[in-house]
Amino acid sequence: MKQFTQAQIAAAKARVTPEILRRLVENNRDVLNHDTLVPQTGCATWNHYFYCPEHSVRLLWDRKSPNKHRCPVDGAVFTGEPYYGAWWRWLNGLNAKACYELGILWLLTDDKTYLDKIIDILMQYAKYYPDYEEHGGIPYNGPGKANAQTLCEANCHADFARGFDIVSAALTAEQYDYISRRLLRSGADFLMQHRSNQIHNHEVKIGATIGIIGAVLDDEHYLTFAVNSPYGLLYQLEHALLPGGLWFEGSLHYHYYALEAFMGFEKFAHHGPFSLLDKPWYTNMLSLPLTLLMPNMTLPKVNDCVNGQEKLGHADIYEFAFNYYGAPQYGELLAWLYTAGPRDNIDALFYGQPLPTQALSAPEGNKHNPDAGFTIIRNAPGRAVCIKHGPYGGEHDHYDRLNLIVFNNYSALFPDLGTTGYGAPLHYGYYKNTFSHNTLCVNGLNQPPALPRVLDYQQQEGESRLIAEVDWHSAAALPDSKTRVEWDDESYRDIVFRRTIVVTENLLIDKWDVDNPHYQCVDAVYHINAAATQAAPQNDVRICYPYVKQATEQPLKGKVEVRYQADAPVSVTCFSTNNTALIKAQGPNNPSTSMIDYLLLRSRDKRISFVFVTDFTGTGKVDIVKSDDTITVIDMTLNHEYRL
Repeated sequence: MKQFTQAQIAAAKARVTPEILRRLVENNRDVLNHDTLVPQTGCATWNHYFYCPEHSVRLLWDRKSPNKHRCPVDGAVFTGEPYYGAWWRWLNGLNAKACYELGILWLLTDDKTYLDKIIDILMQYAKYYPDYEEHGGIPYNGPGKANAQTLCEANCHADFARGFDIVSAALTAEQYDYISRRLLRSGADFLMQHRSNQIHNHEVKIGATIGIIGAVLDDEHYLTFAVNSPYGLLYQLEHALLPGGLWFEGSLHYHYYALEAFMGFEKFAHHGPFSLLDKPWYTNMLSLPLTLLMPNMTLPKVNDCVNGQEKLGHADIYEFAFNYYGAPQYGELLAWLYTAGPRDNIDALFYGQPLPTQALSAPEGNKHNPDAGFTIIRNAPGRAVCIKHGPYGGEHDHYDRLNLIVFNNYSALFPDLGTTGYGAPLHYGYYKNTFSHNTLCVNGLNQPPALPRVLDYQQQEGESRLIAEVDWHSAAALPDSKTRVEWDDESYRDIVFRRTIVVTENLLIDKWDVDNPHYQCVDAVYHINAAATQAAPQNDVRICYPYVKQATEQPLKGKVEVRYQADAPVSVTCFSTNNTALIKAQGPNNPSTSMIDYLLLRSRDKRISFVFVTDFTGTGKVDIVKSDDTITVIDMTLNHEYRL
């Protein structure tokens, strides 16, 4: 066995409790409590298809119902494709996971029931796998055999290999040869054929799985390809990280998704010559996200992040990392994770070390990290103002340069909505688009990739200030990664967008300056997770954003205050001296079972200045005046002026 030493196995047996064993059994009941079911053809497709098209929530998976799938919101039943193939993809994942987790149960209990089930699963997949037909059609991804994309193929084979490693000594020579040749080697060869030449979390997952199979089978050919070939694991670490250690795709979810694959490989390789643990990259990747936490201990929900993926977790990563590196911060994170539940996961059993008494807490103070593309201003308990100013990160990015996220009273007041399952209509149709973010939208269309510039950052007593700018005079360089054009170059041609953020004790001052030389329709968009307490203007307007409705407008000349009720009252004062319309509307929240308020300012002038002033006290005691080229915001509560 390659992944655990005898000492680790002995330690796990000493730590295991009946509750841990019960939970492992419960997590695998769909496999344990039924006859082994393995697809005889490559009928599985994509798990992101297993979503309700109306509510954007995952359907309920039922082992006994491969043809009928129910929405948890209203009970609607969906049949046929794409749900049938997605049901099989889920089953493939459960079977693969069971190979590993039942292997752990067998190691801990010596119960032959678990061994027999693992062998049955592996032998059946080995029987059918070489003859599965290659199929695919999933955006941005190569094909699969058992599944419809190369990434899913890699995820399943990683668990097949981890389970095989545990039970390999108990197999007959015939079983060992049959499974290793027809399943593991056949899978590794397929993955090598279809790994793409790009920097991407997919290629990390694929490379890691090839490396795991190489380690399990003592095959240096697979290990060399996985680690040292162009676009292998070493190449990804050298080329796919922004300075400071953020994964280039800009999504904290995919940052951890890639890190999960790297650490999964290292659990097999860390004693050998192919390990990368002593290089500088992993520790940067492990530490960086902990500096970007929101007040409620979640990660910024930026780019492709399905609901729940913003939650801080990854005990499997940090148990191994704390064991190897011993960094106190990793132990403090684990201590915080286990305040919500017992330390009963597999990695704690095998890698667990004594944890510090102090648990991780939400960071205090500002974090200005231009290398990672984030500035987070934290100036009051429960409050954080986060500005995203990083480069375009490819397919999992959203079209939202200079997007704003605001937390107040420990919850998202101006949220990033993240996204839903990638096969659901609202993923591409709504959540990824510019207008569903708190940023500049032109003609209702998506921003082209661009590289924002931080022009100024200042922090002083009672005030933090950031000025950042993005322009579309010329096309930005795209990452060395697959992408497809979903933006409109012509709408944004020659536009320059400068955003000035000032955060004070009471106020968030947000000034937008836009050079609009071709007189396009420019919108400054806010999404407000609160209920408006004033009646909307009566004149309806066509807003031209898909899924957004109930739009009304009023002329804005000077200032208008709009009041909202969240956990506490909040007011937003809007100001412009341009020919501007103030528009209110509603669009889908996430999930789309509820709606969120839109507040936006629209103008077609050549040079535009908008100001939003959010008063966190809710009193609305704010004045805004313009003199020549200067706009002054007056906090009448503190009798203080802020010049912009």
